[in-house]
Parts: sequence; C-alpha cells; structure tokens
Amino acid sequence: MGRSGKMSGLVPLLLACILLGGCEKPTVDEKNSLPETTGLKNFRETGELVVVTRNAPTTYYVDRHDKPTGFEHDLAQNFAEHLELALRFEIRHSIGEIKEALRSGEAHLAAAGLTRLETREEEFQFGPSYHQIQQQLVCRRGGNRPDNLDELPAVSLMVIADSSYEERLEELREERLPDLEWEVEPSTSTELVLQKVWEKEVDCTVADSNIVAISRRYYPELIVVMPMSEPQELAWMMPRQSSELAEAVNEWFHKREAKKLVDTLMTRYYAHVEIFDYVDTSRYVRRIYERLPEFLDIFKRAGEKYGIDWRLLAAQAYQESHWNPMARSPTGVRGIMMLTLPTAAEVNVNNRLDPEESIMGGARYLASLRQRLPAEIEEPDRTWIALAAYNVGMGHIYDARRLARNYGLDPNLWSSLQQMLPKLAQPEYHRYLPHGYARGDEPVQYLRRIRNYRELLERHFNGQKMVAARPPITKQVSDKAFNQP
Repeated sequence: MGRSGKMSGLVPLLLACILLGGCEKPTVDEKNSLPETTGLKNFRETGELVVVTRNAPTTYYVDRHDKPTGFEHDLAQNFAEHLELALRFEIRHSIGEIKEALRSGEAHLAAAGLTRLETREEEFQFGPSYHQIQQQLVCRRGGNRPDNLDELPAVSLMVIADSSYEERLEELREERLPDLEWEVEPSTSTELVLQKVWEKEVDCTVADSNIVAISRRYYPELIVVMPMSEPQELAWMMPRQSSELAEAVNEWFHKREAKKLVDTLMTRYYAHVEIFDYVDTSRYVRRIYERLPEFLDIFKRAGEKYGIDWRLLAAQAYQESHWNPMARSPTGVRGIMMLTLPTAAEVNVNNRLDPEESIMGGARYLASLRQRLPAEIEEPDRTWIALAAYNVGMGHIYDARRLARNYGLDPNLWSSLQQMLPKLAQPEYHRYLPHGYARGDEPVQYLRRIRNYRELLERHFNGQKMVAARPPITKQVSDKAFNQP
C-alpha cells in the first residue's frame, strides 16, 4: 500500500471541506493521545463502527453486482453485527493514511490485511491473528532476477512505502547486504507494483504471499523467486488506548462462530486461487481472444434465459472443453459443454456437437441442478454446489451433505462440502453411503478452476489489462467483438 500523492489527495479533501462545511479533525495532543471517540462506549452511543481499509481484492472491493465485498469487508461486517452496530468503511490508499486515520480518531480499527510488526506494536495494538502469510520476492519470468539472496543488490527493486517489505529490506541491508538499494513507491498499492514488475518497469518487488497468489492469475509471467521472511501474522490494528474495543475484538475472534467464519471466508476468497498453472493460464488468455468471440453471444443469451452469469457459463465451458465444440472424452461425453447422452436427452439437446444446442442445454441443466438443491442453501454456495453436482452427480453431493452433518459442519456451505467430497474416494466412508465411491477431489478442483477462469473473464470484460499480449486481429476476431459489455 502506498500514500496518495499530495495533489491527488488535495482536490477531494477540498471538495469534502466545501460540502461538509469544514475540515476540523479531533485534536491530538501527543503521538499516542487519542480522542475519546475511540472507546467502545462511543460505539454503543453512536451505534456505528468505523473501519478503515484499502480497496484491493484481498480486503475490500465492489463486486459485479455493485455490492461491497472482500475478506476484510465480510469479517468486519460480521463483527459489527455481533456488536449490534452499523458499519461504515473508510477507504485509504496507503499504510501511512491508514495509520493516520487511527491516530486522528477518524476510524476505530483498521481491517486492511496488515502484518503484525514490533514497530507497529509500539504505537498500536493488534487483535488475534486470522491469517498467516510470508513475504516473497517476485520477479518476471525471463527477466533479471537473483539466484540467491546475496545477488539481490544486482536487481532493481520497488516496494510500497511504510510497509513490512521496506522494513525487511532495511534489516537485510543492515545485517548482510550493505549495497542493497530499492525504490519506494509512495502513491500506489502492492498490486500495482506487481503490475509494474510484469510490465518490466522494475525487475522485482516484495509482496505478501496472499496478494501474490491472486495477482499471478492476472499476470502469470510473475514468479516467486524466494521467501523473504519467516511466516507473519495478519491482524486488525487499533489505537493503543482502545482497550474496550480490543477486548471486544479478542473475545469475538476466540468464539467458535468467528473461527468458523474465518475458515469459510478463506475458502470463499482464497481456496480457488491455490491452483496456478502458468501454461494453462497463458493458453486461456489467448483463447479468450481466439475462440470465445465465436460463442460470446450464445453464452450471453443462455445466461439471460436461465438466470446464470454468462461469464460463469463461459468459464465452465472452458473447463469442460477449452471452448472446442467438437470435444469428446473416452467416457462418451461430447461437445462444448461435454454433455452425456442421458443429460442431452433430459435437456432436449439433439446434436451435442452444435455449440448453441450444447451451451443452451448445459445452462438449462445447471439451472435445474441449482433448483433441485434444498431451499435453505443460499448464494453463492448454491451455485458452487450445483457446479460440483454437474461434475460429480447430485447423488454424491447428497452423500457429502450427510458426511458434513456427521462431522458437525453446515451442509449448506460449499466450504463444508469441499472438505467432505474427497472422503468419497475412501472405502471407510463410501461403503456406508447410498451412492458409494466417487473421485471426490475432482469436483473440488473443477470448481476452483472455473472460479479462476470466471474471475479472469470478469477482469477482461471490465476493461482491465489482460495478462498476456493480445494476438494480432484476424478476420474472425475483431475489436468490436471484444469491446462489447
């Protein structure tokens, strides 16, 4: 995270002053002397919890339905509901700005993917750890990169200001690399510095492993060269004087429900990014340009007809057939949606090799699976479980739900079923289940890849820079085809 530049931050600040009639902030007499507004009692009086965070895929962002979401958003939302408080987010764009929001009393706590550091604990206090990460050196494949730590001074480095990365580089320079130098970027985020590495503006950077895992899907040429730290903890950060708030945070995080929520959110936001295949991702991006335009209109019409995000259908079709309408498997499934003969008959598909029939039939079948699930299963778990049923069969989904109940897990959550499905391949479990053996790992991997593919499609059709060089435009592939929403 980097600080906003002086000019970029000045205009919105002046506008806010004009609209709100003044810009007075609570006074701060000393470095660690904070306004009384940071106490938990004030939350009860105002009924509002103010959380400062940053706009990023690992923390807080607005989804395709124009709704705020993200790991930190969902976690803080549940904490506020536990306290029976309204929740307000304040977005800041650098660690320095996040710290200042806490110092000034503009926010009660920071939920921003912050690392617990001794230097930060001198001024602030942290809640319990909810995730463990590791700093990693990230460079571009084929670019200038060190073979070992001692060669680090030979590459150009850029990191964000006020970060744990900068602190780690300073330690290395003091301990063993006196010639080590780096550029500090005060006005951008870790994600954008990773993009600069991908664009060859700088050789390497240092970033947290969770941020790297997500970013590599968009920039597959990025590679992790080496770890740069021991495992580190992420935690919420609060003003040191907020003892009542800290007590409430600690109490909540140690509740069974909160621990279960963290596991669920980890599955929702991170489980599907664990699979990374440089060759597969690069090939997928090329085929977005080379193959998808031919079927784009069909996916959109099928999605609208059956109430399914067309990007999800397209991602599923790629997982099934790589958008090859002539695809076939040794087991007899065929076509772009790889339908079996019985399924094709069920959804009125006469020719599985006809891409329009196959896509419409696949969408209809997925919609029917979604409808067959118990009413208490909510979205997005309803769609994830339906996709798994498309792969492994609804009977095995019912068996996984039985196992989930036996293990005390919620059978209506995909995070529970993805733990249970692999057990269907083990005799000590499947011999007692109505539908018996299944390769339960397959639907778990199936869904992870589909979610990866869909997110890349969303990024592309939102106009964001793609991860591979665009191929030359041919007669079959036009700019118009790719600029359509």
